[in-house]
Amino acid sequence: MSANTPSISLAWTADNPMGRVFILLVKLALPVLLAISCASTIEPEPERPVTKAVPDALALADWLGIEPGSNAEHPAFFIQMADTQLGMSSSPLWLALFGATWNDDKFAVDAALFETAMAHANELAPSFVVICGDLVNRSGHAGQIAEFRRIAEQLDQSIPLYLVAGNHDVRNKPTEASLSAYRGTFGSDWYSFRNGSVYGIVLNSQLIDAPGHVPLEAEKQLAWLRDELALAKAAKAKHLLVFQHHPFFLIDASEDDQYFNIAVDTRAIYLEMFKQAGVEAVFSGHYHRNAYGRDGSMEMITTGPVGKPLGPDPSGFRIVKVG
Repeated sequence: MSANTPSISLAWTADNPMGRVFILLVKLALPVLLAISCASTIEPEPERPVTKAVPDALALADWLGIEPGSNAEHPAFFIQMADTQLGMSSSPLWLALFGATWNDDKFAVDAALFETAMAHANELAPSFVVICGDLVNRSGHAGQIAEFRRIAEQLDQSIPLYLVAGNHDVRNKPTEASLSAYRGTFGSDWYSFRNGSVYGIVLNSQLIDAPGHVPLEAEKQLAWLRDELALAKAAKAKHLLVFQHHPFFLIDASEDDQYFNIAVDTRAIYLEMFKQAGVEAVFSGHYHRNAYGRDGSMEMITTGPVGKPLGPDPSGFRIVKVG
């Protein structure tokens, strides 16, 4: 550095007023960060080989009300999965609180769990499989997306697979770019389907939870939803079901706002629409645990993850009998 070149030096010492502020902030922040780290960080799971699915055929047959091995037509059932979230197991949870990720290219643990879930689905042969969001851990990550698609393609082609957008797929605050990227990779983020007696409505709950950057998209989805509910009601849909990532509530329809549910004011609008249309149940993920609630006759069913759990409920999926 030449003698004419100005230089800047910051001495972060206790004698410097700014230094005193800095030291105070560090003293305040360190215990919080350490507490979060100690409370939330889970030891990395060892990478393990894919296990062969061994469904309990006798228990399933009994639950469906059929004779084991019978060729008679049995009641329809479907599989709901959520939060495959390839890449989550490699990141400490306290980093996720700050929106950071770690080792995005390492997702063997999550991939093994997803492969096992797909093997079970093939053995059980449901009417359809629906995955309620957070397909990958980092939006737009090419490796995670490629691995998700590779494993998803292992599902028997005779079993329809319906995908739902989650916050890790379109970002916590979706943009035109993140929505376009999702749609180009996975298809529509809101749509309906018919499967047997099920009239399914798939929603992008990020457009409900955080529409700030894409208000027109949120309005389009809401207008489409109103029309779709009217069509379902006119068709006298036997089982009108909604699939999305966020639960509207976990246990009680009047519970306070939190990260894992939809804000009360917004929630009330949708719950009233669903009540008028005769929606039987809403299925969601996001919580990485199981939770159950009711709003009148409508069930709010939150299913734990295929990938990394955040509570006592282990990795798994839900089997839903229709009828």
